[in-house]
Amino acid sequence: MSASFLTVAGRAETAFTVSGSEFLGHVAPAASVTAAEAVIEEIEAEHPAATHVVPAYRVPAGTAGAAQSDSVLLREWCSDDGEPGGSAGDPALNVLVQEELRNVVAVVVRYYGGTELGVGGLARAYARAVTSAVDAAGVVETVPHERFDATVDYDDSGTVRGILESTGVEFDADYAAAVSFTVRVPVSDASALRERLRDATSGRVRID
Repeated sequence: MSASFLTVAGRAETAFTVSGSEFLGHVAPAASVTAAEAVIEEIEAEHPAATHVVPAYRVPAGTAGAAQSDSVLLREWCSDDGEPGGSAGDPALNVLVQEELRNVVAVVVRYYGGTELGVGGLARAYARAVTSAVDAAGVVETVPHERFDATVDYDDSGTVRGILESTGVEFDADYAAAVSFTVRVPVSDASALRERLRDATSGRVRID
């Protein structure tokens, strides 16, 4: 069975000031490297005058939408964005690691206030920014899911829909020349559900 994992419940932003420098901590859910980088680019665009924009993320290394099992390879990445080496990105990422969070991106924006904080002071500030944003967002436990499409002719659509409704999975139906169901299902249940759909339609269902 696929293991559950911890991630943030949603997006959040917090702010505080240390010796005149303003720190804005952001966190957001992200299911892929592409999603994480999109959040980073968005926050960079919102703060063009910031002195530093320091990102960190822990996300699946595969492609967006791919099945995420308990053994999925995580990509951990961070950047100091011009701060002294190890004073910004590593402390930000370390919060995510210590909290055992994944599928998450953190971005800390700093506006320099004229006073040098030193490596230790910076490390504490960047870690505090991520911690406070995580606390504001809240942490939830979630189960890995995957998506697949099941396409059938109209004669089999009622059967497929009935199975999907009885199992309680999330799905969207598109009634066109054929009927296509986009299904979101826990990874641990996906194989059995696909087999059930094949059996119920005598193999007529097309699964992508």
